[in-house]
Amino acid sequence: MGIFSKPRLRSRDRREDMPEGLWVKCPDCGALIHTIELKQNQHVCPHCGHHFLIDSRERIDLLADPGSFEETEIGLISANPLGFAGYAEKTAALRGKTQLDDAVVCGRLAIEGQRAMIAVMDFKFFAGSMGSVVGEKITRAIEMAIVEKRGVIIVSASSGARMQEGMLSLMQMAKTCGALARLAEAKLPYISVMTHPTTGGVTASFATIGDINLAEPKCMIGFAGPRVVKETTHQNLPPGFQTAEFMLEHGLVDAIVPRGKLRDRLGSLLGYMMPG
Repeated sequence: MGIFSKPRLRSRDRREDMPEGLWVKCPDCGALIHTIELKQNQHVCPHCGHHFLIDSRERIDLLADPGSFEETEIGLISANPLGFAGYAEKTAALRGKTQLDDAVVCGRLAIEGQRAMIAVMDFKFFAGSMGSVVGEKITRAIEMAIVEKRGVIIVSASSGARMQEGMLSLMQMAKTCGALARLAEAKLPYISVMTHPTTGGVTASFATIGDINLAEPKCMIGFAGPRVVKETTHQNLPPGFQTAEFMLEHGLVDAIVPRGKLRDRLGSLLGYMMPG
C-alpha cells in the first residue's frame, strides 16, 4: 500500500439514516444549534444572540395577540410594466415557492390589546425589494389605519427598490411617505422596525421616518452597501459602519430591541402614543 493511500470508508462508518437540516451553524459564533432549539428561541442564537432572518408569517406570529391578525389586500400581484425579460416568470415562481403575493404582508392586529395595522416585509420574496405592489399594499394599510384610527407598524427587511420596475418602483418611496404624512396629520403613531437588512430605497423612505425607529441588534441599515460607499467616497469606513448600533450612536435609531422583547416594547409604545 502506498504511503498516501487510504482504505475506503466502510458503509457501517457512515450514517446514511442521519436526517438533513437538523442543525444550523451560527454565522457569528460558529455554534451548532438544533433547529428545534433555534425555533423555540425565536430564531435567535442562544450562545451569542445573533438574530437569524425570519419570514413575515413568523414575525406576525411573534407580535400579534393570539387570533387577532387579519390579513388585508390579498391578491395584488406584480405586473411587468417595462417588459423586463423573465420578470413575470420570476415573480410567478416566487409566488408558488413562498406562498406570498409579493414582498410584504399587511393586516390588522392587536399587540397587548392595542389595535394597529402592520406591514411586514419578507426578504425571501425577491430579496424584499419594493415594487409597485409593495408600495401600494403599504399605502393602503396606512390609509386603512387612518379610517379605523389605528397605529401603524412597518417591519422592514429589504434590498431596496426593485429595478425590474424602474421609475414605478422609485415612485413608491414618495407614495408611502405621503401616506405617512397623512397619518401624522391624523395624530396617529407610526413605529418603524428595521431588521436585517434594511437598505436602498426602503431606508431612504418609510423605514427611517417613524415617530419611533427601532432596530434589531446588529442588523444592517444603510442606503448603498459598504463597498459602494467606500469606492465612491474613497474614505476608510468607521468600525461598525451601517450596523444598528452605529445608527443608534448617530441618532437614526431610537432604540435597539432584541426580538424576544419587541412585542412588549411595541405594546407599551402603542399604549403611550395612541390618542385618547
